[in-house]
Amino acid sequence: MCINNFEAIPKIDSTTSNVFILIYLTRKIVLIGGTQYAGEMKKSMFGVMNFLLPERGIFPMHCSANIGKNGDTALFFGLSGTGKTTLSADPNRKLIGDDEHGWSNNGTFNFEGGCYAKCINLRQDAEPEIWNAIKPGAVLENVVLNDNIPDYDDNRLTENTRVAYPLDYIPGAVIPSVGGHPKVIVFLTADALGVLPPISRLTKEGAMYHFMSGYTSKLAGTERGIKEPKSVFSECFGAPFMPRPASIYAKLLGEKINKHNTVVYLVNTGWSGGPYGIGTRIKIKYSRAMVTAALTGALDIVKYRHDDLFNLDIPVEVPNVPSEILDPKNTWSDKDSYKLSAKKLAQMFVENFKKFHNVSPEILNAGPKS
Repeated sequence: MCINNFEAIPKIDSTTSNVFILIYLTRKIVLIGGTQYAGEMKKSMFGVMNFLLPERGIFPMHCSANIGKNGDTALFFGLSGTGKTTLSADPNRKLIGDDEHGWSNNGTFNFEGGCYAKCINLRQDAEPEIWNAIKPGAVLENVVLNDNIPDYDDNRLTENTRVAYPLDYIPGAVIPSVGGHPKVIVFLTADALGVLPPISRLTKEGAMYHFMSGYTSKLAGTERGIKEPKSVFSECFGAPFMPRPASIYAKLLGEKINKHNTVVYLVNTGWSGGPYGIGTRIKIKYSRAMVTAALTGALDIVKYRHDDLFNLDIPVEVPNVPSEILDPKNTWSDKDSYKLSAKKLAQMFVENFKKFHNVSPEILNAGPKS
């Protein structure tokens, strides 16, 4: 039950705000109140799925998924604002789904059958699939209309301007929305400190470490009170929706990677040349080129260098991407400031991971060094 105008009274109801989302698994009841955002409905059911499916040997995932012309499936994990929906909507690949999936012994499958994409600063040339899906039958949410024409640049908009539309509004979408076992997984982060490399390759243990960490920067407008990017860790790239311990989901991930020889990359769609306010955000065309290189196997044949601080393997070249941006410190004019910021973020990773107990040494050693 979703009752938009019914609000909690925190002092009486012991809630942290007037908005509430209550899930009672045993009685199979979800109560939502006080919100003017439809996403809580789908995310509540996602939370239920995340509780039930691991017992059935199915890995539930907060990710988007697509499939190539040769039948190769790819997954994209990432929190709000990292480009998960944008980068998985690829004209050269078919979309399986943009947000919620399961990985079973038979392959991957979508939970929803639809998409729920951001609209703020939407551009037809940058995101043509989303732009063209906004037609009769789609639902715009929190978007300003000027003379009945959507204005995606209005200064009143927040990151939670959205459009919901059926999956078949995306040309070539996979119907029914199922795929094979993923050949490539992409973890997306938007590092506002500007120190993570734009792309790096992870070992299985490194993938489990970064999956449990779920690092990104919350962007202005994604949550009340966020005025500028803030570094956060959200385990499994979706902590509020993961009712079981992160280690359970990470174990499923590791087992699937092992069984299907899946390659995992960490892609930073955040800042380059300095932190937010000094540097600039990495161009979407470069992020697309890096993802394309990962999916086509182009990164299987290039040389890598190892970054000791972040414990990452970084390609020295990527087709259609300037080589100088692949090493973050090369883009900073103040190298000492880069070193300080890099050490700061590495220490944040280490401190955050202390909340996990009984983690194997192999996973611990795969992360950044303090």
